[in-house]
Amino acid sequence: MPAESYDQLAIFSVVARERSFTRAAAKLGMSQPALSRTMRNLEERLGVRLLARTTRSVSATEAGERLLRVVTPRFEEINTELALLSEFRDKPAGTLRITAGEHPAITVLQPALAKILPNHPDIHIEVTVDYGLTDIVAEGYDAGVRLGEQVARDMIAVRIGPDVRMAVVGSPDYFARHRQPKSPRDLIRHNCITIRLPTYGGIFPWEFEKKGQELKVRVEGQLVFNNIAMRLDAALKGLGLAYMPEDLVQTHVKQGLLIRVLSDWCPLIPGYHLYYPSRRQSSPAFTVLRDTLHYLG
Repeated sequence: MPAESYDQLAIFSVVARERSFTRAAAKLGMSQPALSRTMRNLEERLGVRLLARTTRSVSATEAGERLLRVVTPRFEEINTELALLSEFRDKPAGTLRITAGEHPAITVLQPALAKILPNHPDIHIEVTVDYGLTDIVAEGYDAGVRLGEQVARDMIAVRIGPDVRMAVVGSPDYFARHRQPKSPRDLIRHNCITIRLPTYGGIFPWEFEKKGQELKVRVEGQLVFNNIAMRLDAALKGLGLAYMPEDLVQTHVKQGLLIRVLSDWCPLIPGYHLYYPSRRQSSPAFTVLRDTLHYLG
């Protein structure tokens, strides 16, 4: 196969993943006309249509999806082996892309990066905060960080933090106007500060457990946020109840700025894990990250 064909397949995989000629062109550093021309040439050479184009988006056809499933792991393997070439350098180097929820990004990743980066100036790390359950292989990430129960079984998972407990909190002003809930079911009568899940588009249900009884409550309220700071601020201002990681609200509870309720319904959850695809080897830069994050408990 000529080298041009490899280039076309690599470009096709980026377009199919990005679902946009504009984003793909920016990522590849080429013009949109050149990108479109490359895709037309590939389709003409193969004699099959790979991309369905509209004025607003691009998506892979059935044939395109089949081709993408074939070429993606091959390019992933090639990229992995290229990254391994850094083993021949004196110091670990390269860029690592990680997707993580906001809480572990702040409480686990940031402290680790403060240890890694000063000692390894050739390592570059890109962290994307995302509440969705990202397909790290399809999206080109080296690793992801999620709670242990959320990690897919086909991934290698390394524990990087202690168990986590959630907390339901509201301000004294809010509870001066509303009766405290005695059971998770009482939350349906409260103004709850919610978060929307990008993966499924729905509002994140609040999860509880007590004496083996599990409850998922689909709460409602006037506010929907996708970041921790705004949810915490809204709770402090008495705008509703928030469902937050315990460690982020403990100080406010001790200071009397927030009141915690339903604590007996909030059990420990398996802590955060670094997860990544099964590979024969890891790059030196990734090994540094993994070893620094590894939680011994």
